[in-house]
Amino acid sequence: MATVSIHQSAIALGSNIGDSVATLAAAIEELSAIPGVQLVAISSWYRTKAVGPPQPDYINGCIILQAKLSPQELIETLLATEQKFGRVRQQRWGPRSLDLDILLYNDLIIDSPKLQIPHPRMYERAFVLVPLAEIAPDWVDPISGFTVKELVKKVDCSDVHLLKGS
Repeated sequence: MATVSIHQSAIALGSNIGDSVATLAAAIEELSAIPGVQLVAISSWYRTKAVGPPQPDYINGCIILQAKLSPQELIETLLATEQKFGRVRQQRWGPRSLDLDILLYNDLIIDSPKLQIPHPRMYERAFVLVPLAEIAPDWVDPISGFTVKELVKKVDCSDVHLLKGS
């Protein structure tokens, strides 16, 4: 009988359209309900300035999942979940109802046209590293060899603010 491997992944979540906190919470519920997916940790929510064209601030956070999904299956699941919550891709870095990104997947490195793990811009984004450091400070980035708590010290975190009541 074949054994199915369980993989740990770090997922970034963001939203700046509609009731972002409710959308993010519902997306986490949706992902947690998938057979073979288990929610391990969830960060607090953070209000952050948007990157890109003028738009409302984002609410960002991170989760850790354990799943039997391959990286390709996981990204397809995340993209389908974004669509379910009204994500429309019109403008690069434009406003969005839901944004889900794979940051890390075990210690895997993938560099293909459709999927890059670790997320290529993770290292420069405090809005990703601050919540990730809250729930996975000792996870070692397979490219740099630094832990998440070391990576977060290398970015300007002045625009990342803990959401009250989070």
